[in-house]
This record gives sequence, structure tokens and C-alpha cells, in this order.
Amino acid sequence: MTLRTPLNHAICTALVAGGLAFGGSALAQPQGLYSADELTDAEVYTNQSSDVVGEVEDVLLDENMQVHSLVIDTSEFLDFGQKQHVVETGKFTVETVNGKDKDDVEYKVTVDMTEEQIAQQPEYTDDWWAETKKQAANAWQETKQTAESAWQSTKAATASALSSAGEALDEAGNETEQAAENAAQETEQAADEAANETQQATEAAGNQAEQAGEEIDQETNN
Repeated sequence: MTLRTPLNHAICTALVAGGLAFGGSALAQPQGLYSADELTDAEVYTNQSSDVVGEVEDVLLDENMQVHSLVIDTSEFLDFGQKQHVVETGKFTVETVNGKDKDDVEYKVTVDMTEEQIAQQPEYTDDWWAETKKQAANAWQETKQTAESAWQSTKAATASALSSAGEALDEAGNETEQAAENAAQETEQAADEAANETQQATEAAGNQAEQAGEEIDQETNN
């Protein structure tokens, strides 16, 4: 078991402040906040027995500062030799035993497997660390590229939609302008027709008045 130093304590505290979370883990009762420092060295049980099968040696975080897995040291409890096994998030639960004060908080970790299944979990070695780190970095890069691609697609779709909306507005504006011009022309034409009709009516009335005057003159002369 690795002894923890004040530096380890400071790092663990920083990890908690930076966003330590048991994403995907089944928790007995959500506590809202967990101490990585106190979780390290917590006793580990299986869901098959009340006997201690190991202790938490380390808490591994992913690129998002979420808990990736726990390193379980079974050296002093199981007949598997001096080994540490990696148990991924989702395969264990964390229960707060005494959590009223931060200095007194204690955790109980229960893995959802038997002792034999624990022994089948990946061994925490330099080779495992290098390979898993590489895979996680590649997965992170792919996720980042996918997100960037999705953003570019969304950006392009938005630009296209705005362009289409602009064209539609221009077309609507042109149609409105044409309709206004047509209405103005129709109004002008109607006004001209009304003026012509008025002029014709006036001329007809004048002719009738002149004719009536001539008839009166003839009757007077006779």
C-alpha cells in the first residue's frame, strides 16, 4: 500500500474541487460531494460477502475530470499475489459511512462482482496505464473532432437558413413593391377614367344646355 503524503492530499483535494464525480456509478445515497483523499484506502467489499477483499489504492480520472475507475489493492486480503486491479465506473458503488464532517468522512466501496471476477479485472501495471491512456486520448480526440464537425455542420446549416430567409425576405419585398406599383397604376388609371367620364358628362350637359337655348330663341323669334 502506498503511503500518502501532504502533496497527495493536496492533489486529491484539488481533484474534488476540479470536478470529481462518480458518473455512471450506482450510489447508495447521493452525497453531492466526495473526497478523493478519504476514498483512497477505503475498504472494498463484494456484493457476495461482508468480508473485506481489498482497499482503494487510487482514483483514476478521465479527460473530463470524471472518475474513470478505481484501483483496488487485494494483496493483503485475497490469495491473488501482490496485485492491484482496475475496476471501472459502473461496476462499484460508494456508500458514505460517516459523512457529517469532512475530516470524519469514511467510505465503503462495494464491487458488483465475486472475488474471482475481481481477479479477472485488468491488472494495474505500466503497460495497462500506457495502453489505456493512449486509447482514452484517441477517444477524446475523436469526440472532439466529432463535436467540431457537428459545430461546422450546424454553423453551415444556420448560415444556409439565414441566407434562405434573406432571399425570402428580398423576394417578399420585391413582391410587395410590385404590388404597390400595380395598385398605384390601377388607381391612376381609375382616376383617369373617372376624369374622362366627368369631362364627357360635362360636355354632354353643356351641349344639351346650348341646344335648349337655341330652341328657346327660335320659339321667341316665331
